[in-house]
Amino acid sequence: MKLYWVKTHKLIKKLFRGFVWDIPGRIKTVYLTFDDGPIPEATPWVLDVLREHNIKATFFCIGDNIQKHPDTFRQVIADGHTIGNHTFNHFNGWNTDNETYVANFEKCEKAIEERYSGTAKLFRPPYGKIKNAQAKVVRLRGYRIIMWDVLSADFDQSITPEQCLQNVTNNVSNGSVIIFHDSIKASANLRYALPEAIKYLKKNNYEFGVIT
Repeated sequence: MKLYWVKTHKLIKKLFRGFVWDIPGRIKTVYLTFDDGPIPEATPWVLDVLREHNIKATFFCIGDNIQKHPDTFRQVIADGHTIGNHTFNHFNGWNTDNETYVANFEKCEKAIEERYSGTAKLFRPPYGKIKNAQAKVVRLRGYRIIMWDVLSADFDQSITPEQCLQNVTNNVSNGSVIIFHDSIKASANLRYALPEAIKYLKKNNYEFGVIT
């Protein structure tokens, strides 16, 4: 039994209006995002694919991975992608006390700011789980909380790469924020679904935007 929505329900978006779920506009546009990197086993491959198609994306990075793999992080920055905060240790906000969660968010913020001069202040809570008090602090720091409209579910090793692709192609619409993961766990599905999804989106006249 899946414990996630591939397409975020309209009711959820309405109930949690303070979060960014999609970014609809006049031009048919989607926003590619990548969670949980940077790691040398997956992130450089993602960068190669994006470079091939001249696409810029947003990478929500784990602070611990930034510290462990600074060269890989520098590659993401050098290619002109936007960086977002994904906490330092991939904490689930629902299971973490507020003080600890905020401190972990701040630790990731510091790891990013030491290496990245971009002005975007974007935060994505791991698992999409964050308490109201935690979200309030993040917003007070000037951050936008970016959720998603379409979940590729590439991390789900019980689905096939073809199903992962269909999760995107069957649910995408104008303004969709799409999640992939530059992680080892997601690699099998990612390596098939990402290039095919890009081909599909281009064929269907989508442009690729960057979250700022």
